[in-house]
Amino acid sequence: MRIARYGPRMPEPASYGALAFNPVPDSENRIHSDEIARAHGFRGGLVPGVVVSAYLLHPAAVAWGRAFADRGRSHVVVRSPVYDGEAFEVEVTQATECAYEAVLVDPRGVRCAHAEVALPDASEVPAPPRRRGDPVLSKGAARPEVSREAMDALRQTGMRALPARWSADAELTDYLRDPAGMAPVYRDEGVANPAYVLGLSNWVLGQNVELPAWLHLETTAQHHRAIAPGEELVVEAAVADLFEKKGHAFVDLDVGVHPRTPGPAVAEIRLRAIYQLRQP
Repeated sequence: MRIARYGPRMPEPASYGALAFNPVPDSENRIHSDEIARAHGFRGGLVPGVVVSAYLLHPAAVAWGRAFADRGRSHVVVRSPVYDGEAFEVEVTQATECAYEAVLVDPRGVRCAHAEVALPDASEVPAPPRRRGDPVLSKGAARPEVSREAMDALRQTGMRALPARWSADAELTDYLRDPAGMAPVYRDEGVANPAYVLGLSNWVLGQNVELPAWLHLETTAQHHRAIAPGEELVVEAAVADLFEKKGHAFVDLDVGVHPRTPGPAVAEIRLRAIYQLRQP
């Protein structure tokens, strides 16, 4: 990903290392629990894909600060599991003042995830989408059990929008085990971090259909502005594609994260996930 850059020079992102952290072992998505993950052949509960993504985006947030939260662009692919408590290294390559690539490497040398990250000039950011006005989910709304038929129905009839609020009480407020190590723009300014922002694409899917265990694989995201502390949000989504491969069932989802009050989207995301794992 190459983006032209104009104006004052920005710092170049740098490599770093840390310990992986699973902040949601009791998540409704039971792939983050040891028991269900092991039943599917993993060594234990998986660190959420959106947290792994945040590890790869951390160098951007450190180097570019609020500018990245306001207009950063990223494409992240998670290829292999990352486990709680294990050391990892994020290796940044091809770094410039406005773009880089990165891989996350585990203690066995496995390249678990890859990212292409950019800071486009403000003039190069596409216009944010507007809300469609999808019906909003009510608390405790009934959900169909996951199946291809249920997903086809969501594709044809549309999905209900998810209300959300960014605050200290939200899920995924921390992506590192030690919150003091998070990028200052998230730690000090309190704007929403990438694990939460990308997580909204997971939650809107999970509140429209009952998903006992599933995998976040890939996101392409464009931020349009930072999400402020206490901000009320509405997350709209539409099923873009459904397909099967190697016994797994996949979904591509187009997601818009909007302010609760009328206005343009604060972020747009294309999510790819395995919504139904093959039988172990």
